Amino acid sequence: MQELRVKISGFGGQGIILSSYIVGKAAAIFDGKNSSMTQAYGPEARGGACSSQVVISDEEIDYPLVDVANVLIAMSQEAYDKFLPILKKKGILLYDTDLVKEVQIHNEIVAKAIPATRLAEEMGKKIVANIVMLGFATAQTKISSYDAMKSSIKESVPARFIELNMKAFQIGYDYIGD
Repeated sequence: MQELRVKISGFGGQGIILSSYIVGKAAAIFDGKNSSMTQAYGPEARGGACSSQVVISDEEIDYPLVDVANVLIAMSQEAYDKFLPILKKKGILLYDTDLVKEVQIHNEIVAKAIPATRLAEEMGKKIVANIVMLGFATAQTKISSYDAMKSSIKESVPARFIELNMKAFQIGYDYIGD
């Protein structure tokens, strides 16, 4: 496997950092790969720009930053606008149709959409939109195995929210895409 470079982006309060942590843990602990995770966010806790990046590889990781992404997950319009330029040709864009409204699709990338926020709201908990997106990302990009991602989520969220997060993950995983 060559390195898989994933950029997850949105705004503070969406669980962007938690999502990257879950992806890195799924890869390193449960899939037996090497992974690194770094994060960046503005001084505003909620509502400000937030991004994180995960590098996954069978080999040792020499450079943990994602200057060019194989996969870009955009959970807000600002994130899409800012990070689309780092998505490599034939890279995969996953975006939340509820919050990313202006998308310029072209044949140099593979774009797949999911109404993650709406699906989470229909569950009664908008806060799990990030986990819906992780389910979708797992199905669409194979950033980790299904079982590894489920195990990582179970170990990364509070015990009282495991069932909710497992349901959110499955909804995203089963979503066909727009």
